[in-house]
Amino acid sequence: MKDLTQGSEGRNILRFAAPMLLGHMFQQLYTFVDQIIVGRFLGKEALASVGASFPILFTLIAMAIGIATGGTIVISQFFGAKNIPKVKRAIDTIFIVMGITSVIMTVVGITFSEDIFRLINLPEELMDMANAYFTIYISGLLVFFGYNSVAAILRGLGDSITPLYFLMLSTILNIVLDLLFIVKLGWGIEGAAFATIIAQGTAFIVAVFYLNRTHELIKFNIREFAFDWEIFKQSLRIGLPTGLQQTFVALGMMALMGIVNGFGTDVVAAFTAAGRLDSLAIIPSMVFSTALSTFVGQNIGAGKIDRVKKGLARTMLMASVVALGITSLVILFKFPLMRLFTTDHTVIDLGGEYLTIVTSFYLLFTGMFVYNGVMRGAGDTIIPMFITLFSLWVIRIHAALLLSQESISIFGFSFQGADLGPEGIWWAIPAGWGFGLVFSFIYYRTGKWKSKSVVKVKIEPATVTR
Repeated sequence: MKDLTQGSEGRNILRFAAPMLLGHMFQQLYTFVDQIIVGRFLGKEALASVGASFPILFTLIAMAIGIATGGTIVISQFFGAKNIPKVKRAIDTIFIVMGITSVIMTVVGITFSEDIFRLINLPEELMDMANAYFTIYISGLLVFFGYNSVAAILRGLGDSITPLYFLMLSTILNIVLDLLFIVKLGWGIEGAAFATIIAQGTAFIVAVFYLNRTHELIKFNIREFAFDWEIFKQSLRIGLPTGLQQTFVALGMMALMGIVNGFGTDVVAAFTAAGRLDSLAIIPSMVFSTALSTFVGQNIGAGKIDRVKKGLARTMLMASVVALGITSLVILFKFPLMRLFTTDHTVIDLGGEYLTIVTSFYLLFTGMFVYNGVMRGAGDTIIPMFITLFSLWVIRIHAALLLSQESISIFGFSFQGADLGPEGIWWAIPAGWGFGLVFSFIYYRTGKWKSKSVVKVKIEPATVTR
C-alpha cells in the first residue's frame, strides 16, 4: 500500500505509474502475441477475425470496467481518509458486483454474437472464425473480471506492483500456450482464445491464493463477503458515468469497425494490426492518467487540494515526453512493426499509412486523458462521459464517414464526402482526440470537479486550483 498524500508529487506519480506501465504492457501482450501468431501462422483472414472480435468484447465489458473504476476511486478516498472498515466493505462490494456482471455478460455475448457480427457488416468469409474465437474468449469473462477486480482494488490502495507479478505470470503462460495450441497442436484460431482464458484463470487463482495468505485487507472468501448498498451507490455514482463513457468508447469502436469492414478483408487486417500497435503505444498516457486519478483521489480524501495542480503539471510533462518518444519510434519503424503480423504487402502498406497519420497526434490523446484523470480522481465522471460521447460519436464517426465515403446521409440530409477511402478513417481518429482535449481542458478550468468528492473536505479559498 502506498500513501500518495506525502512527498514529491511527480516522484510519487512516476513510482506509482511505473509498475502499472509494465503491467499494462504485459496485459497488451496477450492480444499482441495472439495476433502476431495468428497472423503469421493462420493468415490475414484469421488476423482480421480476431481484430473484429475486440470491439464487441470491449463493448460487453465496458460498463463493468467503469463500475470497477468507481469502486477504485471510492477505495482510494476512504484509504486516504484512513477509514479502514469502509475500505474493507468497498472491496467486498466490488467483488460481488463484478462476479454477477461477468455471468450476465457471458450469457449475453454467447447468445447474440453472430447477430452482432452481422450488425457491424463483418465480411462473410470471416464470420465463422470470428464467431468461434469470440465465443470461447467470452466464456472466460468470470476469471478476467476476477483478476481485474483484484488489480483495481490493489491500485486503489496504492499498490501497483503486486498486480504486475500476477500479470507477468499470465502473459508468459499465454505466450507458451499460444505456441503450443496454434503452432504445435494446430488448433487454429480457437487455440488463441483457449490460451488467453487459461492464462487469465491461472493469474486469478494464484492472486487469490497469495492475497488470502498475505494481505491484511483483501481476503477472497465468498461466504464472508458483505454487500454494502451505500458504498455500491457511491461506486455507481462515480463509476456509472465512467462505465457509460467506456461503453460509448466501445460502441464507437464497433461503429468504426463497421465502416472499416465495408472496405474488405485487407483493410480489416491492416486496421487490426496497426490498431494493436496503436493500443500498445498509447498505454503510457492511459497509465499516467490512472496513476493521477489515484493520486488525486487520495489527496482529495486527505483534504490536500493544493497538491492536485502540481500533480497534474508533473503528469502532463512526463506523459507528453513519453508520447513524443513513442511517436518518433512508431513512425520510424512502422513497416518492420507491421511485418511482425503479416507478409501481405497490401496489408503492410495500409497499416503503415494508418500509423503515420494516427501516431502523429498522440499528444492530443495524452492531454485529453491526463485532464480526465484529474476529474475521475475527484469523483467527477459525468462531464468526461459527455465529452467522450461527443468526441467519439459526433466527431469521430461522422468524420470517418465524411472523409472515407463518396457521399453520406445524416438525419435525412445528404452530404458530399471526401472519398478518401480507408485513409479518411485514419484521419477521423485524431480529429476525435483533438475535440476531446479542448473540451476536457475547458471543463478542468471551471474547477467544478472539486466538489464531487465522496469524502467531503473543507477547501480553503487559497488552495483552490483553477
